[in-house]
Amino acid sequence: QVQLVESGGGSVQAGGSLRLSCAASGYTSSITCMGWFRQVPGKEREAVAIISRDSGSTYYVDSVKGRFTVTQDIAKNTLSLQMSSLKPEDTAMYYCAARRGPCFGYNGSVFNHRENYYYWGRGTQVTVSS
Repeated sequence: QVQLVESGGGSVQAGGSLRLSCAASGYTSSITCMGWFRQVPGKEREAVAIISRDSGSTYYVDSVKGRFTVTQDIAKNTLSLQMSSLKPEDTAMYYCAARRGPCFGYNGSVFNHRENYYYWGRGTQVTVSS
């Protein structure tokens, strides 16, 4: 089993920055892909940023490219999301997720759907005010 615990959420004004962290514990050697998802009430959970544990290759949803950066510290079993130039539309519950399979398919596809990930944290709220 793998446990994921997020931290770092909060409230910030538009244009500000926040850094989210995710601490992984348990059978972490089985993890090959980790990511950050977000969800607002009434909408589907969407992948924000994904990173491959071995190659470090990343994926970002178009709406955050150039503003968010996902990083990992494999030795410390942590995942981070640096969020800058935040917008009110970034307001959501942010979840850390992990899977045992790859982040990317052979044809360039990305495993960025909720059902692709087995392990989840409880989430941390990010609120951006205008």
